[in-house]
Amino acid sequence: MASEIEPAEVPPNMGVLPSYTEANENHPRRMVPRADGALARLDPSVTLEEYMYWAGIERELEEEENRQYVEERGPLTVGKVVKARFSKGVHHENEKKRQRETEVLQVSGNEKSPEGKEGIVAATPSDSSLAVSDEEWRTAARALRTASWGTVFYLITTDVLGWANAPFVFASVGYGPAVALFIIFGLFAGFSGWILWKVFLELDSTRYPLINFGDTYYRVFGPWARHLVNIGQSLQLLMSVSVLILGNGQTLSQLANNKLCFVVCMVIMMIIGMVFGSIRSLQRLGWLTNAAVWLNIADFIMIMVAAGGKFGIDYSATISSTLIKVQEPVKVFAGPPPDQYQMQATGFAGQFTGVDQMVYSYGGAILFVSFLAEMRRPWDFWKGLLCAQMFICFVYIFFGAFVYSFYGQYSISNIYNVVEPKGLQTAVNIVYFITCIIACILYFNIGMKSVYQQVFQELLNFPDISTFRGRMLWYGLGPVYWAIAFVIAGAVPNLSGISSMVGAALILNFTYTLPGILYVGFRSQKDAALPGEGYNPVTGVTTRHDGGWKRYARGFKKSLYINLFCIFYFCGGLACSGMGMWAAITSLIEIFGPGGTVATSFGCAAPV
Repeated sequence: MASEIEPAEVPPNMGVLPSYTEANENHPRRMVPRADGALARLDPSVTLEEYMYWAGIERELEEEENRQYVEERGPLTVGKVVKARFSKGVHHENEKKRQRETEVLQVSGNEKSPEGKEGIVAATPSDSSLAVSDEEWRTAARALRTASWGTVFYLITTDVLGWANAPFVFASVGYGPAVALFIIFGLFAGFSGWILWKVFLELDSTRYPLINFGDTYYRVFGPWARHLVNIGQSLQLLMSVSVLILGNGQTLSQLANNKLCFVVCMVIMMIIGMVFGSIRSLQRLGWLTNAAVWLNIADFIMIMVAAGGKFGIDYSATISSTLIKVQEPVKVFAGPPPDQYQMQATGFAGQFTGVDQMVYSYGGAILFVSFLAEMRRPWDFWKGLLCAQMFICFVYIFFGAFVYSFYGQYSISNIYNVVEPKGLQTAVNIVYFITCIIACILYFNIGMKSVYQQVFQELLNFPDISTFRGRMLWYGLGPVYWAIAFVIAGAVPNLSGISSMVGAALILNFTYTLPGILYVGFRSQKDAALPGEGYNPVTGVTTRHDGGWKRYARGFKKSLYINLFCIFYFCGGLACSGMGMWAAITSLIEIFGPGGTVATSFGCAAPV
């Protein structure tokens, strides 16, 4: 027996998508969402089939818009690429173009009618003219989507913590396991990105926009799943900002030869973040992330020159911050190093601590939906994803293996602190400091948007951040976010320990665990559709012939192998997360336990 969300007939020709205007003319719920689409985005009466219907129309419109954009843009040149980095986006440029054309028409009309009897005449708008049409709403919503796949490439590769940890990974597990794990983790991270990309294309539209990771869970599993994911996402981004504040505080302290109080170094980093955190658009961050990638490459080269040039090692950084307390010849291993050469913990815990650090190399999945939400053409996301993952995998393996070959067991997670001579170490630290600031701004941008939209906007009815009042509130709440991150950074002043815990508990799950089960839920519901079922855009009805576990089981079996693999993937992610947290906690106990590091919180002495 068929069930319907609302009583109506099953529409004919469900496979034919009308134009956006035609589909909206007779739509039963022609409500105009707020500027962020929240009224529609979180409407509990909207079904998965309706989300998919409007997403299909959206993808067709994007394809046509992209065709027109390519025709108007013409062949790419170096000048156009550089200009695009500083642009507010194609939609902003089109709006300025329309305004110029309107001004020309107005001037032309006034010239033809000097007495005001002909031409364009200002009129008092009627009530109907004050209403926002669906086309106007879509134009406004699309204006927020400006990023290209090239921008996405730079955004993904801006995760600067990953490269600094690469030699530490090799020192923890040895050459063979490190290379194998970098490749395996990279392939799985790419698979997670592919899942999020496919789900986004199937469910996102300007009528019902997806704006963050939690929205995907809302549409597949319901409100409870969204709340859990959003809490975890906000916590991860906050902790990532804290890790970067702590790392940059240590870098600044070393640049000042430990003559500047450490807590002051972290305060300086926090203030810098508050100032530059006012940037709200990812497109405007594009040129910064572009610069960060090439600055990181410069750091790679300087560190490899220092290591390969045999200028020596700053042993004090390793001896004061790890379990290694003696200075001896460099040792490298093809497999896992013996306990005496482990830095953070002994046994399997020490090896898995290195694996925890590896997830930072591919830990961008939590941001992928936010990147997609600001893309002009989300279909192109795979290009940025593929290029970024291949770039990260190759560069990190090469850099990690090269530096480990010369620094061996002294390859700590903040590798820039063991570089000799001091002049080169200073140069490396300066560049790293700059790239860390850029990464901090990126994480803050996404994290603060999540908190603002999910807490202040939805629960407290704050205005959208694109409005004047919203911008003022963004500028006011930003410093509070940075202050909280500062307190967390000072509370656990061991960079490897806190970053390992964040990596295991949060980054690993968002990158590997959650995408797997998301795809199982989505595919099971999509594949469960029977002939005659679907969404009717005229009546707003979704027709289903059955429901419950029987329906989900049928959908699960239709894509059995990919669903079984995703469940295995989900369970593997949970297991790695659990072992990673155990390893991180064990590491912190050994580091701060008897005979370990004595660190201070919010003190003048720089903790290590």
